[in-house]
Amino acid sequence: MRINDIIGTNTAYGKYIIVAKKPSSSRKLSVYSNLSHARKTKKDAEARKRAQYLATLPKHPLKRLAYRLHPKRFWAYWFSKRGAIMALKVAGVGLLLLALLVGGLFAYFRKDLDAIRPDELAKRVQTTVTKYYDRNDVLLWEDKGDGNYKLVVESNELSDYLKKATIAIEDRDFYSHNGVSLTGLTRAFFNNLSGDSIQGGSTLTQQLVKQVFFADESSDRGLSGIPRKIKELILSIEVERMYNKDQILTLYLNESPYGGRRNGAESGAQTYFGKTAKDLTLPEAALLAAIPQNPSTYDPYNTEGHEALIARQHTVLDNMADQGMITRAEADDAKKFPIIDSLKAESTQYAGIKAPHFVQMVRGQLESELGKATVGKGGLTVKTSLDYRIQEKLEEAMTAMFKSSTPASAGFTNGAATVEDTQTGQIVAMIGSRDFTYEGYGQDNAATAYIQPGSTIKPLVYTQLFQQKPAGQANYGSGTILKDENIDAIYGGKLVNADGAFKGDLPIRVSLATSRNVPAVKAMAINEAAKKGSTIDEIHAMGAASYCTQGDETQVALAAAIGGCGIKQVDLVNAYSSISRGGVYKDQSSILEVKNSSGDVLKRWTDSEGKRIVDQQAAYIVSDILTDRDARASFANTTAMNIPGVKTATKTGTSDKGGKAKDIWMMSYSPVLAMGVWFGNSDTTILRNANSTLPGPIIQAVMEYAHKTVYAGDGRWKTGDWFTRPAGIQQVGKELYPSWWNKSQGQSNAKLTFDKLTKYKATQCTPASAKIELDVVKSVDPVTKKDVYSGVPDGYDSTKEDDKHTCSDVAPANPIVSVTPSGTPNVYNITVSGVSAGTFTPTNVVISVGGVVVSTIEYPSASYAFTYTVPASATTPQAVVATVNDTGYYASTSGTGPTVPPHS
Repeated sequence: MRINDIIGTNTAYGKYIIVAKKPSSSRKLSVYSNLSHARKTKKDAEARKRAQYLATLPKHPLKRLAYRLHPKRFWAYWFSKRGAIMALKVAGVGLLLLALLVGGLFAYFRKDLDAIRPDELAKRVQTTVTKYYDRNDVLLWEDKGDGNYKLVVESNELSDYLKKATIAIEDRDFYSHNGVSLTGLTRAFFNNLSGDSIQGGSTLTQQLVKQVFFADESSDRGLSGIPRKIKELILSIEVERMYNKDQILTLYLNESPYGGRRNGAESGAQTYFGKTAKDLTLPEAALLAAIPQNPSTYDPYNTEGHEALIARQHTVLDNMADQGMITRAEADDAKKFPIIDSLKAESTQYAGIKAPHFVQMVRGQLESELGKATVGKGGLTVKTSLDYRIQEKLEEAMTAMFKSSTPASAGFTNGAATVEDTQTGQIVAMIGSRDFTYEGYGQDNAATAYIQPGSTIKPLVYTQLFQQKPAGQANYGSGTILKDENIDAIYGGKLVNADGAFKGDLPIRVSLATSRNVPAVKAMAINEAAKKGSTIDEIHAMGAASYCTQGDETQVALAAAIGGCGIKQVDLVNAYSSISRGGVYKDQSSILEVKNSSGDVLKRWTDSEGKRIVDQQAAYIVSDILTDRDARASFANTTAMNIPGVKTATKTGTSDKGGKAKDIWMMSYSPVLAMGVWFGNSDTTILRNANSTLPGPIIQAVMEYAHKTVYAGDGRWKTGDWFTRPAGIQQVGKELYPSWWNKSQGQSNAKLTFDKLTKYKATQCTPASAKIELDVVKSVDPVTKKDVYSGVPDGYDSTKEDDKHTCSDVAPANPIVSVTPSGTPNVYNITVSGVSAGTFTPTNVVISVGGVVVSTIEYPSASYAFTYTVPASATTPQAVVATVNDTGYYASTSGTGPTVPPHS
């Protein structure tokens, strides 16, 4: 204590008391003042320094920003003390926000974690079987593969090779991550960025979560898919917490798709290799592990994907070797194994299947409508439109055909047929090949393949023609003449009929019934003149939506009128059903109802009124033509047109390649059923003996049975049922015309001179005695603008000219007549001699006396003599004349000859 800090105080006793002096408040202020002063001095120095720095910067804001962002200054700041402090502040705030975000997201999606329970996963990952039934609940197929279709197996029933192969190709960090692999995501990012291959960053756990809980949302990869991805990440972490690695891997192998309808490794192993997943070899396990990434492409039964599948199997083996799961030598040996050759034939998985082509078609439709994942998981109950009673009859008839000598004789090796209920549009029977198990192409469905239909497309062209209503021009009906003639200039190429001839003035009834090409092309030309593109549009609208849709066929032009494009048989049958419905289109269907394993209805067929495409009168006229056996008389008739007690309309057709037939078609329909049959070769080889009537026995057998046994038994049809003639139909003779047809429009009365011998049009060389003038109706061909004639009496043909007479024909020789008394008063013997033929053979010799024919003697005869008795009324001599007639309507007479005296 300093002396200054001691203060003496005079007390009452006169003494001093010495005490310590307390620090004054000014002292305290001095200390704090010094600290404040130091801080202020430092702050002022920093401010002066910053001000000096700012003074060096450009005044313009943009220039100042650019100055500060200069790399040298930018990095100098961030590596300075001040920059480091700022970085720590930013990082701290960022981490806090991230923690809050993750916590918030976790809390938001936490409700979805309630679904992740061991019993819930076990319930979702289970064996599934889809059952297909016909309309009467006949089981057609249990979609479960060969043998024991066991989707869920225990871990010890899975090959160790398969487990390792799956981890190697799908998630190499599986045993080290907790559901989400940051290294995996990073590796996938840089791998995809390099372009070497496409690699996913999802772990096996994430894939399992997606397959089990988000299958329906997995295709959503846009912004709307972000919540689903967040859920996957969170739920994957939870799954890892709840299950051990072996459980997760087992669930994944039981759940994943392995191509086609096979979900689960056990299903794939049994189907492809005929063994359990436990017994898979290394090459087999590697192939199976290669599939889940893209089961559609890598489906072993998808022959187009074999190259890609093998490449991925090799990648699996390489990854296993790289990760030390197998040796490089084992990988190389496995690559050499002919794995594709060891696959079991796909048909073995269809053991016991009924109507296989139809069922597989239905399955494909379900995949398109419900998704491959839904169908692949199975558990569906599918009620189809098929009537197995009709299906059995169809298969029986097709089998009988291919057991006969007809296919070998005609040169076809395959066939297909479809039967449709016309009132509903439901397919009731189908066969896509001669036999589903036939080697090579048996499993190919020709009923859904693109094949040229030939003349069977023509009725669809004429239905449109009959409803044409051109103002001031002729309308069209079955009796309208579309001349069968050379129209190469109009067609734009060589157009011929099957017989290589032209028939001239034919009514449409005959043209369509006998499959003439030229009139059909003219019909389309008329349609196109009214509205370009209308013919194909209407054919599509009638139900044949696949016609002329492939490649260059879209530009086929008028050849479309005669079957110049490919079409699916099922579509053509539906178009004929539209005719049967009187021109009304309905969607074709093959599925009545689909339920999932919980009994929920996923799809159900409902009937509709349909959409009118062509006028009912036009459809009726076409049906009337196709039932007319007389119109087809000059063509090959078929047993399909003569089904006892069942009236049907029928059309045949052939398509050709290089002028030679390669396909045979026949279409048939009634008010309740429509049916199509095709014969040909899968490699389009030409036929040896094309006869479009060959499908007749199949159509006759199936249509008769379906009508008389099935539909009559169900009360849906009875003998004599046919279409009701629409009101307004006009009939002239046997020809039918729509109500808007005007007989006088475009027509006029005319006379034509015919040759009585040929009944063709007479020429200048036709003798007068052979000519006959008949009343006809004249019109103008709408395409060629040439005169055509209709209303010609039966037996006469205005399309041809007399080809029997020539201008150099020679008539029979003039006969010689002699008259001699018989010895009886008033009785004379008349004898004709010198009877000989000219160009044509004589038919008879006519003897007349006084202009009255007294005797006609047929040629040839031993003698041409006649005993004549002079009548009492004959008071003057009577001239005797002999006339020789021949088959060419030529005649020669004896001229002025002898006479017989008057009666005495």
